[in-house]
Amino acid sequence: MEDVARTAAVSTATVSRVLNTPELVAPETLERVHKAIAQLGYRPNVFAQGLTTRKSYLLGILLPDIHGEFYSELIRGADAEARRLGYSLLVGSEGLAGDGGGKLPLFSSNIIGFIAGLAVMITEPNEQLWAQAHGAGLPLVVIDETLHGNGVDRVLVDNRAGTLEAMNHLLAPAFAGAEKPIAPERCYFLGGPKENFDTAARAKVFIEALAARGRKATADQVRYGEYSVEWGQRAGEELFGERARGAGGRKGDGEKGGKGERFSGPIGVLAANDEIAFGLLQVAKDLGVGVPSELRLIGFDDTRLASLVRPQLSSVRVPMAEVGAAAVRMLAERVQEPKRSTTTTTLPTRLVVRGTSG
Repeated sequence: MEDVARTAAVSTATVSRVLNTPELVAPETLERVHKAIAQLGYRPNVFAQGLTTRKSYLLGILLPDIHGEFYSELIRGADAEARRLGYSLLVGSEGLAGDGGGKLPLFSSNIIGFIAGLAVMITEPNEQLWAQAHGAGLPLVVIDETLHGNGVDRVLVDNRAGTLEAMNHLLAPAFAGAEKPIAPERCYFLGGPKENFDTAARAKVFIEALAARGRKATADQVRYGEYSVEWGQRAGEELFGERARGAGGRKGDGEKGGKGERFSGPIGVLAANDEIAFGLLQVAKDLGVGVPSELRLIGFDDTRLASLVRPQLSSVRVPMAEVGAAAVRMLAERVQEPKRSTTTTTLPTRLVVRGTSG
């Protein structure tokens, strides 16, 4: 900093203001100091700055996983918003496996002194994670979880609106190119883990949509598994089991099932994410099930996968990047105003209709 001050012919205090409160510095001075910084390749030591100013410009975000498009999009949105606000972002994932097959701590206490605040995504009941995050003594934003009341800032997605739109679409009285509407008793929900907050919210609206049409959903119509292609495939094999056995096993891609008995009417499936829907779609193609004439299918999240498969997958769009950006924005606001009232931001979802639902 002294080298920069000498080169720019200013005091070290002025250099400090340029770095920390540039709005207080005259434009010509600001330009001269930035020119000296660029000329000398000066980079401030963020740890030393933190000790001096008692401020950190590093935010932490903790996610259940960092694999797959859902989380990569969330991180992309969070990182872009952090940079826009003048922060850097530290990303971690919860409960990674240790070398001995056990679990590492959900997050290291070593980082607590370096980050200004923490955003954490909690997708299912996890008292240990909640206790660690809430007890860290940091500004906190929680994504997805609502069990612990309104004592912290939260970011949620509107599962209800998107699921209801999908169900109204699946159960609509007429579809282009469809012979029959879907009967409520022939409609299915394929969820992720039963304890997952998003799956539970979507299953609840699915059940309510059937009830509004005079149908009490059976256990067979609401199925729980995992957010994976493999679970979608297994569920598809169960749904189409009779057809597969009647056809003498699974056929090649697009091949009709020989003596397999045709469905008495189309079935509708709402999958809790696009990967589940993709697995089901693969099995349907293998068995020669017509899409959307015999199977009408809607996924959730609207990842790139929905546009890559054929027919293209109808899906409820979840604004993943916006979730990350909103969490960082709320966290920065909490850092700046620790005493302000807590808020909850609920982001909208919407159905994107493509080829799998007519």
